[in-house]
Amino acid sequence: MKDSVALVYEEREYTLPELEALAGGLAATLRARGVRRGHRVALMSSNRPEFVIAVYAVWRIGAAVVLLSPAWKRAEVEHALAIAQPAHALGDHPVLAGLMPMLSLDDSIYPAHAIYRAPDPGTDAVLVFSSGTTGLPKAVRHTHASLSAAVEHWRDALRFTAQDRIQVLTPPSHILGLLNILLALRTGARVRLHRRFDVDLMLRHIEKDRITVEMAVAPIALALAAHPDLESYDLSSLRYIMWGATPVSASIAEIVTLRTGVGWVPAYGTSELPVIACNPIERPRLDSVGRPVPGVRVRVVSPETGKVLGPDEIGEIHARSAALMAGYLPDSATDSVMRDGWYRTGDIGSLDTRGWLRLTDRLKEMIKVRGFQVAPAEVEAVLHTHPAVVDCAVFGIPDTADGEAIVAVVTASGAIGSDELVAFIGARLASYKRPRRVVFAPEIPRLPSGKVLRRVLKERYGCTSDE
Repeated sequence: MKDSVALVYEEREYTLPELEALAGGLAATLRARGVRRGHRVALMSSNRPEFVIAVYAVWRIGAAVVLLSPAWKRAEVEHALAIAQPAHALGDHPVLAGLMPMLSLDDSIYPAHAIYRAPDPGTDAVLVFSSGTTGLPKAVRHTHASLSAAVEHWRDALRFTAQDRIQVLTPPSHILGLLNILLALRTGARVRLHRRFDVDLMLRHIEKDRITVEMAVAPIALALAAHPDLESYDLSSLRYIMWGATPVSASIAEIVTLRTGVGWVPAYGTSELPVIACNPIERPRLDSVGRPVPGVRVRVVSPETGKVLGPDEIGEIHARSAALMAGYLPDSATDSVMRDGWYRTGDIGSLDTRGWLRLTDRLKEMIKVRGFQVAPAEVEAVLHTHPAVVDCAVFGIPDTADGEAIVAVVTASGAIGSDELVAFIGARLASYKRPRRVVFAPEIPRLPSGKVLRRVLKERYGCTSDE
């Protein structure tokens, strides 16, 4: 019986035995170059099959993969290398090649492969970097055991089977991209890799490949909602679209559903704990990231007192699970997010009596105006309902009188004044939640995962309100 296709890239198809043979061959090349069990290998690669082959090759040796984003500039890569201290490098990126000796993925050195024993579940499998929306990224260490647990949790939450088909448009250097690739390959499903995000290409392949589960982050959702010809595509194969990495913008999700008939399944995870909560597939809700998945425990804790809070009380989300990271590099950073085995997510939210988890904002991003806590996501959600607002982000700046003042950065589709937007928010939220200033910008800087780069916005527009 012919082996089924496991991975597709452009017009090239790979079966699992082909991928395994190529990984074995690359592993032999890496061993000949000195890579050994326990080493760390930096991998900086675009979305391509060789990325997958490289990850499996490194694991065959018992080494760990250090995933570097191909979008990073030299200073960012230097920072990551200084933290992770990889002994070897592999990839297709000139920035990495300029910083240390690198085996190029374009050389295609895949000789006959040897047999390698499976790595110890407790050893490091991969180092991914935290998003760094508020500061320099840290390296998140996942063992083979924690990564496997995350894949199992994801498979169960999504009701994912060998009959499913997905495509990966997000960078595989991000935990979500890697998780989706591993989900498909370990389930026996079919995954299409894309070189980069292109909304028309994505829609064409939902139609052509009969994709059953689509993964979306905020930029993808925005592109779908704004697509002028969305109704012309046959999306009937989709069971649902999964929304992750950022809180759902309900107005955007509802536009897509109204135009396509396809519903959304919000989910929640972090680089440190990839799968925390997910909506039920049968009856998902847009006002919650779902319930904690089986195998994950969640609690809400007061940031001020450390007391575990009751139903519907708002505090910091803590979680624990077999899928939790082994720790950060540098090691000293780990203690700040761990408390008695619980991971402090830094996200603010609540749990109700039925276990529905709601997120309101990031702990470090909360804005304190005259002693009141203002969640940027709440103001952003209101702005997103204005017909002229395409995208937006909100942050706080120091203010002598009020402690902090609110700044809203808006991308608009037509002529609209800042006073109008402030009034629009003021009619829907308390007066202290109104922006002091509205800035119009051509785009909102985001990570590939969709997270807003608030630190970039603060650098551009973050002078104090007193200036």
